[in-house]
Amino acid sequence: MADAIYEEHGDVLHATELTRGPWDPNAQHGGAPAGIVMRALEKLDDGGADLQLARVTYELVRPAPLGDLLLTASVVRPGRRVQLLEASLTTPDGTEVVKARALRVARAPVSVGSSTPPPHPGPHALHETTGRIYDGVGYLGGAMEVRMVRGHFDEVGPACAWFRLKLPFIDGEAPSPLQRLVAAADFPNGIATELSWDGYVFINPDLTVYVEREPRGEWIGLDAQMRVVQDGVGVAQAVLFDVDGRVGRSLQSLYVARR
Repeated sequence: MADAIYEEHGDVLHATELTRGPWDPNAQHGGAPAGIVMRALEKLDDGGADLQLARVTYELVRPAPLGDLLLTASVVRPGRRVQLLEASLTTPDGTEVVKARALRVARAPVSVGSSTPPPHPGPHALHETTGRIYDGVGYLGGAMEVRMVRGHFDEVGPACAWFRLKLPFIDGEAPSPLQRLVAAADFPNGIATELSWDGYVFINPDLTVYVEREPRGEWIGLDAQMRVVQDGVGVAQAVLFDVDGRVGRSLQSLYVARR
């Protein structure tokens, strides 16, 4: 088993088996590229403006394969109050698999109260979750620990769970708070499905994360639900929190089809 989710060899990233997702044995779970792309976005110079990330959207335009990838990132709209960032994850032949755009905004010198702790049992009061959905999914169990508060991967309906990265994205680097956040934020459709895993696929071709504040600690919580209507587009969403309270929200549009 690898010591990190990705290996870095110069300009090349190697996605290990720890990135593998549930839909295709050759494709990554969306949380893995979300985290490694966030790492690249965080490295971009803000020009001394002291900005904070407010929103990031990932367009998962193609299944991100395991193996070698190239990652680029840039500030496409500099500014003192608002900045627009972009990143692209491609295969070595130039095929883009993930496109990300993020907004950084000036920190607001206001206070309207503090976060209240989430009304859920904390992760230390729960046991690690297991189940058949873990079979062959390297990102689950290998890279990410899950502790269910309500619901289960094998059950239909809203769910709530805690997530913790077990390994860094790159060996020797502790994941940042934002990397931990987006690595977990891609799970609403996984834990809160309204459809049977045996009968349907419900793949998210995008992920948007709104950040109200940076999380604290290793654990990220999701209070998630999915909505699928007849002949409609599926949507999954979650309130994101840490042990101190709410930190943001994630949204996914879903491609839904019978297996």
